[in-house]
Amino acid sequence: MERGSGFGSPVMVALAVLVFAVVVMVPEVSATRWTVGSNMGWTTNFNYTVWAQGKHFYNGDWLFFVYDRNQMDILEVNKTDYESCNSDHPLHNWTRGAGRDVVPLNVTRNYYFISGKGFCYGGMKLAVHVENPPPPPTASPLNEKSGSPSSIFRSQYVLPTVFAIGALWDAFVWFW
Repeated sequence: MERGSGFGSPVMVALAVLVFAVVVMVPEVSATRWTVGSNMGWTTNFNYTVWAQGKHFYNGDWLFFVYDRNQMDILEVNKTDYESCNSDHPLHNWTRGAGRDVVPLNVTRNYYFISGKGFCYGGMKLAVHVENPPPPPTASPLNEKSGSPSSIFRSQYVLPTVFAIGALWDAFVWFW
């Protein structure tokens, strides 16, 4: 095989390393799928207010409801209907019949869920506040205290960049 051609060529290897370095440097963004009630699921005699305390629900997260599909449902209601357990005029019925339903939290606002058929009075109600995710952490400016060489090389950008430059140099040397 001729030098510099095909998939194993130095140029292709350098390109692959460069693409990998760019992917490594992109900050990770991930949504959380919250199982409502954890291992108890969506059921009666469970305090969903306590379950939701201390949790941060972000735009893009999902609520995963696991429940008895023959008896219960998932209704999104307004705050007044949530407080009074009124299921007569839901904003949305998220019940799909499988007993394992997912609700996307794709708007920054308060969400209110209840189960109709009287189960709300047994505690089947959940209120969550959805907020925008926090901004990714930024690198602190170098100063006398944090400017040590070890803190500089721990950056998520430095090592991938060094490897990418090295791969490009290697490809350049081999190709020419």
